[in-house]
Amino acid sequence: MNDLNYIKAIELLKRATSSEGFLASAQDISNYKRVWARDGVICGLAALASGEDDLIETFRKTLETLARNQHYNGTIPSNVMTNGDAVEVSYGGLAGRVDAVTWFIIGICQYAFYKNDITFVKKYEGNIQKCLQLLEAWEFNNKHLLYVPLSGNWADEYITDGYVLYDQLLRIWALKSYNHFAKNNAIASKIEKITEQLEINFTPNSVGEKYHERAYNEANIQEFMPCSFSPAGYKTQFDAFANSLALYLNIGNENFQKSILEHAVKLSNERPLKLIPAFWPAIEESDSDWNLLKNNCKYEFRNYPNEFHNGGSWSMVNGFFGLALLAKEKGEEATQLLNAINEANAIEDFSFYENFNSETKTPNGVPFCAWSAAAAVMLHQSIHTNFKFLV
Repeated sequence: MNDLNYIKAIELLKRATSSEGFLASAQDISNYKRVWARDGVICGLAALASGEDDLIETFRKTLETLARNQHYNGTIPSNVMTNGDAVEVSYGGLAGRVDAVTWFIIGICQYAFYKNDITFVKKYEGNIQKCLQLLEAWEFNNKHLLYVPLSGNWADEYITDGYVLYDQLLRIWALKSYNHFAKNNAIASKIEKITEQLEINFTPNSVGEKYHERAYNEANIQEFMPCSFSPAGYKTQFDAFANSLALYLNIGNENFQKSILEHAVKLSNERPLKLIPAFWPAIEESDSDWNLLKNNCKYEFRNYPNEFHNGGSWSMVNGFFGLALLAKEKGEEATQLLNAINEANAIEDFSFYENFNSETKTPNGVPFCAWSAAAAVMLHQSIHTNFKFLV
């Protein structure tokens, strides 16, 4: 493989390996020199796509580390740091991380699918069952949608809470991945019920009893699925990661999926980086949600307009948008997006920054971010080798 961008991405993933699994960054920054559930599985998916044996082995170690440190109630660690005999486990900061649980299930099943090894799933059957029971409990009202706390997923300093779209979709992917092996009618039924509730509560002109009829009507859903809703109403920003997953998992009718796709492509084409922002539009100081955003940070405020979760552009998110484009047979657009991801990753001599200001193109966050490299690898291999994940 003589593509310099791809070679550099693979090199970074190899630099971000440890004896316990993938680290979030190859940079010597304490909070990123940990095995994170979400980051580690996304890097693991890239490892599978790459076919590189040493990276695939690091993925296996990542999954083992997460399983070994699962809480007795079923929670998967947000991250694990090992230093000799000392192990430091975090299940979340200001709030627990719901998506650590779903990414773990996805990771186990994608690895087993790639290896064609059902015994790997059976090995972690007990861990998976705890995860599934916990997800059921997190519905609280037993009506099929997870209730997620503020800061409860990857957008941990953003404003989404309650019935967060991204987490529902990850759960569907996790259940589908697991049921490829389990072939359980109850799980198949659960997938249908979650999907039905998503389509009733997140798509326009839907038929069926809404969770929050008044708020649904006020939200006036049109071109895409809103990012979340709660008893306080809907948050209507476009969540690029979630809507990419919706397309990838084929949620919503054909016309609505086409609308999501058109909105997303237009949005990326209008931005200087030609990347799709994580959430859009950005929240400004004059907006009602500014105070919620401003106060949701543990250390320093980073969500200035067009940065980080607040309208910043992430290579990682765009990698999943690229997979969605391919799923909808938009190969030319996916190739253009890969070029844009590669250009962003190559800034400052291939620094693979965490994210970028969507207006000024200024890098933000941590350099040598492993999942920025993972995005390029996943999309490159999906385009050039027709690699496919279990969906």
